[in-house]
Amino acid sequence: MYILGINAYHGGASACLIEDGKLIAAAEEERFRRIKYWAGFPTLAIQWCLVEAGITAYDLDHIGISRKPDGYTLQKALFAFRHRPSLSLVRDRLNNNMRVTSLKEDFVERMAVRAADIKAEFHNVEHHRAHMASAFHVSPYEDAAVLSVDGAGDFVTTMWGTGQGNTLTVNDQIHFPHSLGIFYETLTQWLGFVKYGDTGKVMGLAPYGEPRYMDEMHQLIQIQRDGTFKLDLDYFLHHAEGASMTWEGDEEPVVGRLYSDKLLRLFGDARVPRTEITQHHMDVAASLQATLEEVEMALINKLQRETGKKALCMAGGVALNSALNGKILPQTDFEDIYIHPAANDAGTSLGVCYYIYHDLLGKPRNFEMTNAYTGPEWDEAHMAAALDEYDIAYETLSDEDLLKRSAEIIAQGDVLGWFQGRMEWGPRALGHRSILANPRRTDMKDILNARIKNREKFRPFAPSVLMDHVGEYFDQDYPDPFMLKVYGIKPEKQAEIPAVTHVDGTGRLQTVSPKESPRYHALISAFYAETGTPIVLNTSFNENEPIVNTPKEAVDCYARTKMDALAIGNFLAIKSK
Repeated sequence: MYILGINAYHGGASACLIEDGKLIAAAEEERFRRIKYWAGFPTLAIQWCLVEAGITAYDLDHIGISRKPDGYTLQKALFAFRHRPSLSLVRDRLNNNMRVTSLKEDFVERMAVRAADIKAEFHNVEHHRAHMASAFHVSPYEDAAVLSVDGAGDFVTTMWGTGQGNTLTVNDQIHFPHSLGIFYETLTQWLGFVKYGDTGKVMGLAPYGEPRYMDEMHQLIQIQRDGTFKLDLDYFLHHAEGASMTWEGDEEPVVGRLYSDKLLRLFGDARVPRTEITQHHMDVAASLQATLEEVEMALINKLQRETGKKALCMAGGVALNSALNGKILPQTDFEDIYIHPAANDAGTSLGVCYYIYHDLLGKPRNFEMTNAYTGPEWDEAHMAAALDEYDIAYETLSDEDLLKRSAEIIAQGDVLGWFQGRMEWGPRALGHRSILANPRRTDMKDILNARIKNREKFRPFAPSVLMDHVGEYFDQDYPDPFMLKVYGIKPEKQAEIPAVTHVDGTGRLQTVSPKESPRYHALISAFYAETGTPIVLNTSFNENEPIVNTPKEAVDCYARTKMDALAIGNFLAIKSK
């Protein structure tokens, strides 16, 4: 049985394909289109999934999308009566909903297939149920609490419940317009980070400030007695003037202004993008992050009290807030946690597949997602062709020599592009499409920004650490193969790895095991043998673009930047100095 899951007309369009409960392929459309967070119909991702499985659209048994726009009719009517949204907002939502409700027609048109020959049954899966399924149904737990928090989807912003066996149970939800994700994005916009996906930058900026504006933040969002939250909508525009949280075009999503003039009177004029970041901005960022943690921790503790579960599964865009995630186990009664590697909307395509397979069809669980390597893989013929096309000299090495030479390159302070195996799914590069460097050098962060990344100086780079050595360097040793938690770096180790130690003494780590990523683990082990440090600096293989997918994209990025070397498959290219 083949099931295709789709996220479309929402940021992070993607596709996922499973066969008899086993994940075959999953990828974001942005990796094929080369447009970040591409939000149209994921035609290319679907085509790749079908090719990877060796089937056609006519072999599919079920096709689903992570939208169910006909739900919560009463809540939508009450919202319209109370808030009287603009005609443009209503029109945009209706147009978007029409596309989603006509999934079969849209699929047939976009994929250029014959409607009469499609045997698949089509499904609309509610957005947050897809998020919850994406986390629980592929987790290692038979019994867990489940939480989904994001901006908005299908008129819901937050949903929670439990997972037991092959069944999800929804306990409750919070409806639009009260949204923790929109709260965070609104202040992100005010801070001058206005592009879709910029919220992650605030996590990097927050440690430079002090949370001096908690009273002001509490005016914007209030924790309720039951552990939920509400926004004071006078500070926001998303509910009234058309800053819709869904998108229709075949392009990068764009979100309109979310804050009202009342918010400007509270915090002052918004920062103009790419201008100076003042201490005031840093303090607002620190206050914003602290408030997000306070509000979501209240929700997480409510969930633990009400369910009594020891394991927590999380998804939704807010689940990418790694600073919060790293505090959940130490500060709550949960003992285990699983966060989906594509916790944002891209991951709902997987959630659709498993919601259909388990909750709708009643099939038993038989798959655990222990790594995020679900994307395309390329043979050495394609890699050699890309190198030859760019007239780049290279060597062909054995596995042992490739690892040794690559570790030596990193150890001597050079920057290495690392292109191996299947591409990662989700926003984090996890050692298959990565740029690697020496974490021991105090100047490495500046080197990477000057030569390749061109990122804001306040944004940190991440450590990939051998699983057996996590407790030596970090204040927690709980595994995190998806790089979704920030842990404290032990004070006595911070001077050893300054390039991955943030200003507050933390690091957003990836734990690396030989079972899930054998070649990457072997490389870090070779670096450990060379230097005595079981950690490398890991950042995504890209330059102001989606993470590279093909060998040609990797070689092009290597050629146009000041990367020192490229290990692509068993080929090693080194630039002359």
